[in-house]
Amino acid sequence: MEIAQNAALVVVDVQKGFDEAGFWGPRNNPDADGNIASLIDVWQSTGRPVVFVRHDSRKPESPLRTGYEGNGFKEYVERRRGKGGGGAELLVTKTVNSAFYGTPDLDAWLKAEGISQFVVAGIQTNMCVETTARMGGNLGYDVVVAYDATHTFDLEGPFGWRRSADEVAQASAVSLHGGGFARVVTTKEVVDAAG
Repeated sequence: MEIAQNAALVVVDVQKGFDEAGFWGPRNNPDADGNIASLIDVWQSTGRPVVFVRHDSRKPESPLRTGYEGNGFKEYVERRRGKGGGGAELLVTKTVNSAFYGTPDLDAWLKAEGISQFVVAGIQTNMCVETTARMGGNLGYDVVVAYDATHTFDLEGPFGWRRSADEVAQASAVSLHGGGFARVVTTKEVVDAAG
């Protein structure tokens, strides 16, 4: 796998509010945060661009709502912001699942920077990570998803169907990879290619 010298890392919604287990329920992949941190470190040490995406929920009960502590980035992400080592950095805020429907316009910024490839990591695998990856694929970007640098939660759908966080994440990965929207790989594969 090749990671371009100007490939962006898109870090999606790594916010404190996702640590509120009473709201979200059981999650998967306890190693996600460490893997996300390692990706940011590699991107910054190699001077590549990093996009930090924050979800500003409009739902008054959401732990991600603006004005609430949970809206802020997790400490390890906040500590790394602004330490780009010369690489460009962008903050995108959004109120929907896709980082491409945020402010400022992610697609316009990537095009202006001459970026055609990006790696996605963050929360939740099957929500904002997947939606951002799908849209990126539709817009013609070479999208890579670092699967183990994402996590999600158990989810209930129609007909009383309930799936564990692992099942939901795996289904998301199958849809993205099998559907041709993105290449789904491990953090180690990305780090080895980008280092």
